[in-house]
Amino acid sequence: MISMIMVLNQKGEIMISRQYRDDVSRVAADSFRIQVRDSDTCFQYETCSTARHSRLFTKGCFVFVVSFIVCLFLTELAPTPLLSIENCSFLYTRHLNMYFVALTKSNVNPALVFEYLFQKIRVLKAYLGEEFDESSMRNNMTLIYELMDETMDFGYPQNCAVDVLRLYINLGNVKPQDEPEPEQLTKQITGAIDWRREGIRYKKNEVYIDVLESVNLLISSSGNILRSEVTGKVQMNTKLTGMPECKFGLNDKLVIEKESTGARKKPGVEIDDCTFHRCVRLGKFDADRTITFIPPDGEFELMRYRVNDNVNLPFRLIPAVQEEGQTKCSINLKVIANFSEKLFATHVVIKVPVPKNTSKSKIKNSFGRAKYEPEQNAIVWRIKRFPGKAECMLSVDLELVRTVRPKAWVRPPINVEFQVPMFTASGVHVRFLRVYDKSGYHTNRWVRYITKAGGYQVRI
Repeated sequence: MISMIMVLNQKGEIMISRQYRDDVSRVAADSFRIQVRDSDTCFQYETCSTARHSRLFTKGCFVFVVSFIVCLFLTELAPTPLLSIENCSFLYTRHLNMYFVALTKSNVNPALVFEYLFQKIRVLKAYLGEEFDESSMRNNMTLIYELMDETMDFGYPQNCAVDVLRLYINLGNVKPQDEPEPEQLTKQITGAIDWRREGIRYKKNEVYIDVLESVNLLISSSGNILRSEVTGKVQMNTKLTGMPECKFGLNDKLVIEKESTGARKKPGVEIDDCTFHRCVRLGKFDADRTITFIPPDGEFELMRYRVNDNVNLPFRLIPAVQEEGQTKCSINLKVIANFSEKLFATHVVIKVPVPKNTSKSKIKNSFGRAKYEPEQNAIVWRIKRFPGKAECMLSVDLELVRTVRPKAWVRPPINVEFQVPMFTASGVHVRFLRVYDKSGYHTNRWVRYITKAGGYQVRI
């Protein structure tokens, strides 16, 4: 990985360096110092010449054009953040008048190396201040060497979380950071949990769980389902005291079948493509499909999932279109709510496309408000509250303007927008949430389900 880290000042002097491997010599570092210093001089000249362009303009357009071409030429000479010298790769970035350089001879991931350099600067800002300079670096050599040893081991980046570093390095005063901590997997390296701090106290211990799903549907004009899937996520808001361990369970098909051996099988959902928050212990999930974690404080996204089979469609649309010559067209649409009578959908918007040469429209609908909107080339039907198991009809008679060159109507699909609280199109439900803490306090749990439309389309 990384063989050496060094910090250079504006003169090219090596202020501090830390060698993690023996495959890089100081000779290569000296070559880098000379080459970058020379290119940095060209970069400074480019900046100065750019500032003089406005004065040159008054002396004539010809002089301005020539100076602009020279500036573009000098831009090509500006330093790049990656150089190869003597079979060694140098990746570097600047902070004020200092270069932070990483040296390596192996085939590394440059994005990872640059991320380490950026996080290194962020850690130094926390210990030395936002505008730390060369003098503050020289006055804190011991602290910087300790930070280099803690953040990297044998050339591999380790822990760059400030909250964890200050548990081991007590030199200096760590200043609070405005930006959030990076999501580093420090638990596997140091055993520390940097996503949750100790000493959290609440009078009422509560957990809010939101299961949010988006339904993507495409139905052909003959009524066949071409695409049907549900993408969902579990959003949590935890207000718990201490460092509790939580166990979370969904009606996963594999878990249900394992628990129902020799007994009556309960219905389960086959969940695909799960991705989890970094607090989840993936080893236990792979072993027995249980989601075990120590939650962060406040709001966070526990998991994302996708379901392709046995999707419960909230709405069924039955369209019928009849074109009468080139001047008339009629559209009839029947909408059926497939969810329970105890539920209702909100913010239902159905956009029925019409030909572009529509001049007049006569609309009849059972409830809600429907209006022809020429800017969208559609009849927009808005329903604030759609009860479950209800049926509604929309009838539209259109008058079309005769065109010189008749062109067939392409018939775009009907688009539907909706939101159904306490309903899941995938059938996913929260089976349990257990909170384990040494004090054994009582926890209030609240679960909410919301299903909305993603790409919900029906061709006509």
